[in-house]
This record gives sequence, C-alpha cells and structure tokens, in this order.
Amino acid sequence: MIEKYRKTFNENFTVEKYNQFAEKLGKGFPEIPFRVAETPIFIPEALKQKLIAAGEEIISLIKQDNFKELTQKAIPQEWNVPNETGHPHFLTFDYGICKDENGEVTPMLIEMQGFPSLYGFQTHLAKTYKEEFDLDENLSPYFNGLDEKSYFELFKKVIIGNHQPHEVALMDIDALNQKTAIDFLVTAKHLGIKILALEDIRKEGKQLFYEEGGKKIQLKRIYNRLIFDEIGENTAIFKNSFDPREELNIEWITHPNWFYRISKYTMPFLKSEFVPDTRFLNTIESIPTDLGNYVLKPLFSFAGMGVIIDVTDTDIKQINDPENWILQRKVTYEPVIKAPDAGVKAEIRMMYLWPEGEEPQLCINLGRLSRGKMIGVRYNADFDWVGGTVGLMEK
Repeated sequence: MIEKYRKTFNENFTVEKYNQFAEKLGKGFPEIPFRVAETPIFIPEALKQKLIAAGEEIISLIKQDNFKELTQKAIPQEWNVPNETGHPHFLTFDYGICKDENGEVTPMLIEMQGFPSLYGFQTHLAKTYKEEFDLDENLSPYFNGLDEKSYFELFKKVIIGNHQPHEVALMDIDALNQKTAIDFLVTAKHLGIKILALEDIRKEGKQLFYEEGGKKIQLKRIYNRLIFDEIGENTAIFKNSFDPREELNIEWITHPNWFYRISKYTMPFLKSEFVPDTRFLNTIESIPTDLGNYVLKPLFSFAGMGVIIDVTDTDIKQINDPENWILQRKVTYEPVIKAPDAGVKAEIRMMYLWPEGEEPQLCINLGRLSRGKMIGVRYNADFDWVGGTVGLMEK
C-alpha cells in the first residue's frame, strides 16, 4: 500500500518486536482470544478517497425517506423491538480490497452492519502499533481530522449523551467472556460506564436496574452489544433479567432493529461500482450460467455461517425460503499487503458514529488480513501475518 512505510516496516520487522507488541497490547487485560496481525495496513490516499466515496453512496440510501419501508421485512417478527429510533448510532461497512479492470486498488462492499464494532479496541491497537514499531507520527487511524481526544469526546457523546456515566451500561450476554471483551474493557475505561451481563440487570415495571455496593441504580441507556442471532431459540435466558422486546423505559444505543435493517438485506438495494451485483434469491428468474462467480448467503446468520462459496444449481433448488437468501457476485481479493514472503489479502471496515440529530461521521477503521480461502479466524489458523489490524493513513 503506501510503499515507503511498507518497505521500512518490513525491513525493520522481527518476531521479537511483534511479541513485544502483542505483550504490550494485552497488558492489563485478559488474554486476547483472537489473532492480531504483525502489521497495520498503510492506506494510500487514492484508496482512502474510494472508501469514503463508497460509504457516502451507502449512507445516501440509508437516509432515504423510504429506507424503513424498504427494509421492514429484514426484521424477524419474533425479534422486533418497540420504540425504534430514527437512525442508528453506528454504521460499519466491510470492504474487500481488490483490483479493478485498470489494475487499480479498489474496495468492494462485502458486508454492512447498523451495529457497533470494536470502537474502543481499535484506538488502543493503533496506538500500540505506532508506539511499539516506532511508526511515523504523521500516521493516524482516524478520519475527518479526529485525534484520540476528539474521537473519544464524540464516542462519549454518542454513548452517554446527557446522562451520567453510572446511568449507562454496555450490555451483552456473559459480557466479560465474549471474544470482544477487550473492546468492552477499553470502552469502559475511557467512558467510565459499567459493563453488565444480561443477568446483572433487573426489571421493575418498565424500568431497568442494576446493583452496586448494595444500592439499586436505574439504567437510562444501554450500549447494546447483544446480538439476537446468537440467542436463537434460547429466549429462556431473559427470564432472570428482562426481555428486550418488551415496552421499556430505556434508550437503546443503538436500537436492536438496526442490526437487521442495515445488513446483507440492504445490499440488493445498492447499485454502485463499489458493490458487487447482489440479488434476493426469490427475484432471480433464471439461474446465472456462470454460477462459479457467485456466492450464496443466508440473510439471517452471522459470522459467515451458512455461506455457500462453491454454488451449484442443486444448492439453489434445495432452498425452500429463497426470500431469505441473496446471490452475490464473488469478490476477488487482491493480495495487496506485502508480507516478507508473499502477498496477503485485506479487508477494511469503515466505522461511523451517528450522534442523535446530527449527520453520520466516519471516524476510525478496522482491518483483517488473510491468506486463507476466506477472511476469518477459522480459515487462517495456520498462518502468520494474518488477523485483526487497523489501517493507518497520512494526516
């Protein structure tokens, strides 16, 4: 990517340095359960501008007056939560880094979420890369002129708003045992909010409370990290706490319905040079003759589960709920990141914060490096120079 930084980084890289970096990254936290890559991504200006342009196109769809109408069927009936907000507080767009027909590096949209990502951890990761590998001071993971201080001020405004920190909690099932626990801990440290497991919260009437030091404290806002897809049929877990689908006096950051509205479900509505051709399976009149160039994805699954990469006619014919599947043209990742031994493929997640009543703001990013058939931990278990990372850009 930015050649001068890549060359210097690779020439000075040692396994000892990486181990020292990994130790510093995890210091004071429980063990990080996912692999962090040896290197950041050095994002050149041309790619940065394409990533920004791609995001603006998606946001213009989300801001359309009829967006809720378009995506109403995205929300499973059994998971529809009342009192939906006018817009989500988070937008994350995942792009595979490819090459276009002119051989230029370009992003292609893979996935999108109206749900939070590692908004805390990515700041810690970028800072640690810069410190431990002695990177140029001019490199930053932030967009729109933000720095660490102004970023956390914006993040705090979105999460806490006009409330007191003790009235706001980050919530997930068994929160501190989640793979993303380090993000929860970094967030809590910077914002001063509680991390609560679902079972730490009690309902009285329509109000929610947690206990601290023998005192009952009312929750006004929940920074929601709970993914309903992970619960599935296991709704009995709500019995000892509260059911999010009930009418409650609580502000959701962000409202759970946005997880479904901004998702794979949205992609067929997007027409852009940065979005692969995507169609609902039930709208396809004839199966493409070049099926090998397509991937079949279930709408209601997470973490890549159920995706069929090598699609056949039989796969399509066996699906009895085609309205819940999309057929998407395959994206060919280009191994644009130079590791010492070979090229590595990359995915970049653009992360936005959307304060109440304001415009969405592109803030920070997340990267993933891969040598496997797909991006993801289970496809890269035996490789180095793969895993979670962050994109750094010249200020």
